[in-house]
Amino acid sequence: MVNASISGDTTSGGRTRLPTLLAQHPDIVVLELGANDALRGLPLSMTRDNLDAMAKAAKASGAKVVITGMQLPPNYGRQYGDAFAALFASVAKAEGAALVPFLLKGVADVPQAESLFQADRIHPIAAAHRTILDNVWPAIEPLLKR
Repeated sequence: MVNASISGDTTSGGRTRLPTLLAQHPDIVVLELGANDALRGLPLSMTRDNLDAMAKAAKASGAKVVITGMQLPPNYGRQYGDAFAALFASVAKAEGAALVPFLLKGVADVPQAESLFQADRIHPIAAAHRTILDNVWPAIEPLLKR
């Protein structure tokens, strides 16, 4: 397993870095990008295009793809938030990728959720990791058996 994440990275940054990572011939690629795009108010069409291009490139390299969805706090507006959340499922469906609908389910959407985040209220603390694993594992485990 290679964790190629960079804190603060956008889908544009991930798309730029992906070809070098695919040269390592991964069996599974987990795309967990997009939240920083939204936090910056970037166009959703750009995020969707970047995720789509990354999923296509990963599949073309022979990797199985998992896309992890995110959601936004309500202060971004319902229309933008709903469209943002929906784009992950849209890309996963179009590319035949596995989908984790909301990476932070059970973390960001629970009472006293702030207790599961660092002071920045964006990044989860270690106490949330088990819940995140429980969200992601059902999408990854079947890919390991193929």
